[in-house]
Amino acid sequence: MMRLPSVAGTFYPDNEIELRKMIADFLEAADAKKIGGKLRGLIVPHAGYVYSGPVAAYAYKLLEGKNAGKIILIGPSHYGIFNGLAESGYQKWQTPIGELETFSIGLNRLPKAHDPEHSLEVQLPFLQIVLKNFKIDPILTGDLSPKEGAKTIDINAFFIVSSDLSHYYPYEQAMERDKKTISLIESLDAENFLTGGDACGRMGIAMIMELARQKGWKIKLLKYANSGDTAGPKTEVVGYAAFAVIE
Repeated sequence: MMRLPSVAGTFYPDNEIELRKMIADFLEAADAKKIGGKLRGLIVPHAGYVYSGPVAAYAYKLLEGKNAGKIILIGPSHYGIFNGLAESGYQKWQTPIGELETFSIGLNRLPKAHDPEHSLEVQLPFLQIVLKNFKIDPILTGDLSPKEGAKTIDINAFFIVSSDLSHYYPYEQAMERDKKTISLIESLDAENFLTGGDACGRMGIAMIMELARQKGWKIKLLKYANSGDTAGPKTEVVGYAAFAVIE
């Protein structure tokens, strides 16, 4: 079974040449960050590329030339409500750049929740540009606790969590709200983040925060901007941040 793209041509170009060039330009413009440890995961935004792509590139630049092997993708479900975590059930995912093989950690499968979802799909072309020879397990988050989620995904795989930050506040107000959220994420206090953080992929981030706390890892901000900085008006903006999860 193949999962076909649902937002190619809207969130990102459906033409392979155009898509490759756009991502290459984002990566070239992003500064290379030194993280001072072993990279175990990333937190990246998931809006249309013209809005969040320049921020996401700061995270994906860290993967250039790496060998990730297996990648667990974790994102919020914008279209389905369920308990626990849900894999897609698809053996392959397709993008304009090509096909990707999947693996499974044995979770429930909800293809109907994955079919229209953009939060994981938009990560795939970036991965296809910066990596070779890897498999993915796309997972959507439902209702569960951060500790339960951390326990479920505590395996030897690279993690990518997909989330935007605040939504539709005026520019300055969004900056303040996102500053607070970023501080909470870096603190690894998952419970306070769940009640005080401003992010649509809140549960996925909280799961990785809890896992990082248990393992003695840290989460470091790589880049912050909002849509008022990239490609939108400043009257109502969406916040974007890229983080590294470091051992």
